[in-house]
Amino acid sequence: MDCSDQPAMSCRCDMHEVIKLVTPKHSSSMKQVVNIIVALKMMKHVKPKSSEFGEEEVLDIIMENVIQERRMEAVAVTPSYDKTSMTLQCTVCDQFKKTLVKSSTSPRLMAVTLRDGNSLFKVRFSLSMYVSPSAKPKASQPVCLGISKSNLYLACAESNDSSPHLVLEEITETLNTIKAGDPHENLLFFRRETGVANNTFESVKYPGWFISTDYEDSKLVDMCQVSSSRLTNFTLEEKQQIRS
Repeated sequence: MDCSDQPAMSCRCDMHEVIKLVTPKHSSSMKQVVNIIVALKMMKHVKPKSSEFGEEEVLDIIMENVIQERRMEAVAVTPSYDKTSMTLQCTVCDQFKKTLVKSSTSPRLMAVTLRDGNSLFKVRFSLSMYVSPSAKPKASQPVCLGISKSNLYLACAESNDSSPHLVLEEITETLNTIKAGDPHENLLFFRRETGVANNTFESVKYPGWFISTDYEDSKLVDMCQVSSSRLTNFTLEEKQQIRS
């Protein structure tokens, strides 16, 4: 702004001369961006009461045309799990060496101590590996546990007593992508490997609930919370990794 050397508060300007506005390089001094063009247009239509045109008048006009900052609010992203090309085939035993087998009376699994010659009763699993950038906890691997050469999958499902239980569900879809809230979310488990060979399987849909076995032999495999008196550590045996 062309002004005399008098103090800025009493600056005298010619309305027909070019007005130069200097704004600070750092926007933090004004917190908002000033729409200079609109402000100058407004100034053309101002009819000052006198030839005095001080900084207060300029600032008032500019601030009337401030571009409001838009605050970008974080949008919650639905967790998504994508199937990888890696599958791990194996049998599963609990920490007391009881093997998981299919129940002959219900769509459930049982943990049984197999004697010599009964290895044919072992269930062979196919652990499909999944990836997700939002998976928690980070040290865990999202997996689906299917029974090899079948359409049966381990699922954590609610029952009449409202507590989740472990059942076998027949699935015909490919399950390439599973999103939180999908009907098949109950097929996903967080596999966490600790120590040399211990594995736990926590339900993705029901956090804090783990695949577990009873201390006694020939009991159903079910879901439990960590505080319960059940076994939640498993070993994966006869492993074979397959890339599809």
